[in-house]
Amino acid sequence: MAAPKGKLIIIGGAVDMGSSLGALEYTNQPLNRLKFFERGILRRIITESGKEEGVHVEVITTASQIPELVGVEYIQAFNQLNVINVNILDIRTREDAGKEEYLERIRKADVVMFSGGDQLRLTSIFGGTQFLQILKQRYQDEAFVIAGTSAGAAAASANMIYRGQANEALIKGEVQITAGLGFIDSVFIDTHFVQRGRIGRLFYAVASNPGILGIGLGEDTGLLITEGYMMEAIGSGLIILVDGRNIVETNIYNVELGSPISIESLRVHVMSIFDKYDLEQKKLFIKKAVLVEDGVYLQAPDR
Repeated sequence: MAAPKGKLIIIGGAVDMGSSLGALEYTNQPLNRLKFFERGILRRIITESGKEEGVHVEVITTASQIPELVGVEYIQAFNQLNVINVNILDIRTREDAGKEEYLERIRKADVVMFSGGDQLRLTSIFGGTQFLQILKQRYQDEAFVIAGTSAGAAAASANMIYRGQANEALIKGEVQITAGLGFIDSVFIDTHFVQRGRIGRLFYAVASNPGILGIGLGEDTGLLITEGYMMEAIGSGLIILVDGRNIVETNIYNVELGSPISIESLRVHVMSIFDKYDLEQKKLFIKKAVLVEDGVYLQAPDR
């Protein structure tokens, strides 16, 4: 299949008002946490759409248990960037996903953004629908941007982690994996990665299939993926990549459920802003960033 013409932006969280473990407590000052997200990642999403003026954004709040509050947050955040044409797709059932009004809106959008919450809601509601088919077709054939934060990022891959306590992740059977939305193949994506200590979940997922790259996204951090394989780090935090191709041995396949697993020779990379990783070549390209003002970085010229 030809490389997709669209762009995929996956973000580790910070603005979602829900989590895979249930809704987080809502505060009355959510925008205080969005400074870099607004100035960095959200701005980059709009820039990558190619339409600085008049860009049409549809936000999908399906994953959240409090979609009304999440929708207001996103409208306010985009409005602060002078993006006015922002609409909320409040899809809560598979029947909602089939409404012609919603299908027409995603046919016309320049950017579709999945909010955070519970990634299993996304796959169970959108899996096998015309809605998802349209998104995939547009991503493949058009200059179309699909973005997702937290659950919206975790569900973007073909294989998705949907359950697993961080402190017991390396116990066989604790981490649960299912099919995701399928915008990108050959990766596992985990979010809130550094803040919630989820590296064990990614180790387990990669040990279960060493040919799939593990991606751990910190909060306020994302990856811009172009042509389906070139990944650029954006945002203020870190991205952890777990490569299992050189695993020498693991006992994951023969220990009993509930037993700890062992893994020999995992390879780990750390990415920060402007670094790039080529999924085809399995190569990391480290770039130098310069802090120019509060929370704003520029890429230093190559030497």
